Amino acid sequence: MSLSPAKIRTTGLHRLGGVYRRAALLPLAGALLFAIAGCKQEVQHAPDVWATVNGKEIKHDDVDKYYRTRVNPEGQQPSQEEVLSLKLNVLDELINNEILLERAKKLNLEASDGEVEDKFTEMKSPYTEEEFQRQLKERGLSVDDLKKGLKRQLSTEKLMNREVVAKISITDQDVTDFYNANKAQFNVAEPQYRIAQIVVTPRKEPQIRNRKNDDATTDAEAQRKVKMLVDRLNSGADFAQLATDYSEDMNSAATGGDLGYVPESALNQSDPALKKMVVGMKPGQVSPVLSLKDRYVILKLVTRESPGQRNIADPQVQQTIRDTLRNRKEQLLRSAYLAVARDEARVRNFLAEQVVEAAGKLPDAAKGSTGK
Repeated sequence: MSLSPAKIRTTGLHRLGGVYRRAALLPLAGALLFAIAGCKQEVQHAPDVWATVNGKEIKHDDVDKYYRTRVNPEGQQPSQEEVLSLKLNVLDELINNEILLERAKKLNLEASDGEVEDKFTEMKSPYTEEEFQRQLKERGLSVDDLKKGLKRQLSTEKLMNREVVAKISITDQDVTDFYNANKAQFNVAEPQYRIAQIVVTPRKEPQIRNRKNDDATTDAEAQRKVKMLVDRLNSGADFAQLATDYSEDMNSAATGGDLGYVPESALNQSDPALKKMVVGMKPGQVSPVLSLKDRYVILKLVTRESPGQRNIADPQVQQTIRDTLRNRKEQLLRSAYLAVARDEARVRNFLAEQVVEAAGKLPDAAKGSTGK
């Protein structure tokens, strides 16, 4: 069994605030609703329109397409209520993404065709054409769907970088204040190992959150994927970049596989082969592939720490505090920015309205669409 942040006890030096960035999901475009003679007019929409954002329609098929990427077709059949609840969540994400995309376009931050093609080529490069087309088919996506999704994702990233990330500032006083208020967290009681991992499983995962949405579904696929990763690591590829792009561990992929600082006692609860590998590694070293019970794991020992109080002058302590404060502020600003943007948009969620009107029963709009 590989390590994951949810299964290990960490210290104050463990990362304290990873931010999950949702990928942009919706198709492009957007038409404004016009008010006629200063009066509100009810616009009739087709039954397959589940929401509108400033007049731009989000349809049943849009929701279903992304819903299918969230569920495991081999898992237990969910109830109609569970399916509908997840589809409402997906629809809410699509609404938010459309709002942010419209803002990016108004601020001339929309990704260019060249940027989209570069990202598409990068995403496609690890696969043969046959493997790439098979993965698209499994997800019910076309090349056009993928490129539109990339355009939305890159445009939203540009928007957030300018409107949120660029406005965050962490001062030396902020760092000092945090250290003084949390000094006990930087007292290391036992040896610590800062570990990063890349995980590949030979089965379809219900949720994949790596950047390339890449998921091996059989042992043969997993072995081919692991070989590709080893070849790229041996060629000098960045471990964190590969983990972000390809790791199938949903908890650590977004942080470059970083598990933070793992106490030596926590290693006793892991697979013995994994513990033996970690203890025997040198800082900066990457392990060979570990074939564990239900997955393949590649480890990197980032650093090893001896017990004792960490001083604020320690560069590692400084960086940990800055990362923590930056992540906290970024998460707060992203939430506030989206709330303001949503307040300024004209949104109608017809599916949600019908669910309320149906008083717990399955609304007509959802009948026949709640299968996997």
